[in-house]
Amino acid sequence: MNEKRRHFASDNYAGVCPEAWAALEAANAGHAVGYGDDDWTQQASDMIREIFETDCEVFFVFNGTAANSLALASLCQSYHSILCHEFAHVERDECGAPEFFSNGTKVLLVPGENGKMDPDSIEECVKRRTDVHYPKPKAVTITQSTELGTVYTVDELQAIGCRAKHLGLKFHMDGARFANAVAALKVAPKEITWQSGVDVLCFGGTKNGTPVGDAVVFFNRDLAKEFDYRCKQAGQLASKMRFLAAPWVGTLKEGVWLKHAGHANAMARQLLQRVEGLPGVKVMFPQEANAVFVEMPRTTIDAMHRRGWKFYTFIGEGGCRFMCSWDTTAEDVEAFAKDLSELAG
Repeated sequence: MNEKRRHFASDNYAGVCPEAWAALEAANAGHAVGYGDDDWTQQASDMIREIFETDCEVFFVFNGTAANSLALASLCQSYHSILCHEFAHVERDECGAPEFFSNGTKVLLVPGENGKMDPDSIEECVKRRTDVHYPKPKAVTITQSTELGTVYTVDELQAIGCRAKHLGLKFHMDGARFANAVAALKVAPKEITWQSGVDVLCFGGTKNGTPVGDAVVFFNRDLAKEFDYRCKQAGQLASKMRFLAAPWVGTLKEGVWLKHAGHANAMARQLLQRVEGLPGVKVMFPQEANAVFVEMPRTTIDAMHRRGWKFYTFIGEGGCRFMCSWDTTAEDVEAFAKDLSELAG
């Protein structure tokens, strides 16, 4: 593998952005109080409140699996169920963590085009059965942007939020690529979270330039009661919490997080323009964030891999996912597209 080459497998491949790195270095100067009682954690939390324009409760954990699983566990009892899209990350890629941390809450799958659920499908799942033998639906979780690279619009989110409230469901958002969704929609973060009825957001940082750590943001503060104990029990209370929080200070300052996300989205648009229409290459889903999904022959896939390119073929409904990152360059896109054009032809 060419270590200097930037790949298209995952935005997790990318390094730490300069702003996060600088903040992390600054946090390393001298001593600071442990377990989150430090100035960096306070500042990062306050900045998140400013971004969402509301007095939300903020917790920092090590990764997205913990964020999603612990947040969902806080919404349910073990005899409840959680509704999610059939291709949602919490269903396909969390190794049963939501069920584990909730002591058995069942995940129920809801279909929907382009990775999105709609209110009617949610209601059908809730009303499918109402007897005591069925795990009572208690929460709905969506992925923004979705696992298929699409983005829920403000209207779509408001419709789901309204229906969730009508059905007595809590509303959770897996925002591993929340920054990419905000950059794509060009709206205030509050419009696609608490103003649309979202109770808790798992705000991802690592896919947008931080080294480690996601934020669990409770807009419904009542649901955050004793969440700190849940984090401690799950091994998610960092003793040197400032090193989880400081990179957020670096990326949230002066809109850096949206700049990086917008750049990744733009690189995905450029990549789509270069690969759509190539022989044997079929675009699978709309490109709305920082991912491009295509179908192409196995021979082409293998040939690209032999040329050293990394990309996933097991995300979504099959095919190939090309993921752009905060540090993807136009030259990276051109080099990838050039090889694909030669091999597809």
